[in-house]
Amino acid sequence: MPQRKLSPEQVREVRKLRRRGLTFKEIGARFSCSWHTVWRVAPGPGHGVRSGRPKDEVRTWHPGPGRLSLEEREEIGRGLVLGESFSAIAAWLGRSVSTISREVEANGGRRHYRCVRAHVRAYERARRPKAAKLDYPPLCELVTEWLIEFWSPDEIAQQLRREFPDDPMMWVSHETIYQSLFVQGRGELRRELHRSLRTGRARRRPHGRAQGGSITNKVMISERPAEAEDRAVAGHWEGDLILGAQGRSAVGTLVERSTRYVMLLHLGEGREADKVAEAMARAITELPERLWRSITWDQGSEMARHERFRVDTGVQIYFCDPHSPWQRGSNENTNGLLRQYMPKGTDLSLHSSEDLQRIADSLNNRPRKTLGYMKPSEKLAEVLADTG
Repeated sequence: MPQRKLSPEQVREVRKLRRRGLTFKEIGARFSCSWHTVWRVAPGPGHGVRSGRPKDEVRTWHPGPGRLSLEEREEIGRGLVLGESFSAIAAWLGRSVSTISREVEANGGRRHYRCVRAHVRAYERARRPKAAKLDYPPLCELVTEWLIEFWSPDEIAQQLRREFPDDPMMWVSHETIYQSLFVQGRGELRRELHRSLRTGRARRRPHGRAQGGSITNKVMISERPAEAEDRAVAGHWEGDLILGAQGRSAVGTLVERSTRYVMLLHLGEGREADKVAEAMARAITELPERLWRSITWDQGSEMARHERFRVDTGVQIYFCDPHSPWQRGSNENTNGLLRQYMPKGTDLSLHSSEDLQRIADSLNNRPRKTLGYMKPSEKLAEVLADTG
């Protein structure tokens, strides 16, 4: 749609149509112009001083003692005209230099600072309750249109910045879009639009399990031997749990860092710390002792018995930093491969120990690019042969 300037008669007609409730796009179609052109001449609520209150009311607003008053802003304006430094203005007003510098920089800088405009902005920021960002019709309409086209909130947020680099009213964060879709009572976007998201979910998903609340005396990954980091020596493992439907079932996974050899832990009796420690202890007996030097795990509560496990087996457990899955990169990658066998949202308790062994064998006999297309089982055999 071409951008063009509307005549005074057309502007008056556009404003009449806006008062009748027509949308920006509907009006734009009538006048062969973009909806943004319509918005510029008939913005409606949300443009300028959003409250629509007269400027006299803004002038009589008296902010709290910690905020600048209109009189102080007028003094700042006079000082800038006279070329005074921020320090001189601050000393005259009895304010900190940082308060004056932030005020000026946030409102156009030395050359463009205007005291009344700055005071109106401060008034709008201080008003409660605040108008929701997506209450602004042009923004809401465009976000809705892109959601219907299956754009993600992050893609929408980035595209708005590119298309409207000089119009902050048309900016919104991806988090604000999610909040509008998911939080009850935030009705700026139609609730059914959540179906346009890639997940189709109507609510946010919790991000991970509780981290380390019941774990004491953790030995962090920063203390792990250097030989584990460069994968030069076999015997350093990474571990985790993959969860079934609604977190009611789980399978433990162990991946050896240098060979990518996989072992799966059957947790049919539950994923409590005692059960996980017992399953790991059984797994250790299946391979030579020299192949068990350390295990790296996240800070899930299933590792609460790590000290007893170390005493019983002699194998040290190192803990990743919170929210740092890349510190167990081999395990994360393997868990992704395991989902081909055990899809998300399924009941993992249906898999017996024999089922898990067949899955592990399948992965261990699958060529891996990171091993030069050797199989993990072949790599492990090579390591065992080299170490005698």
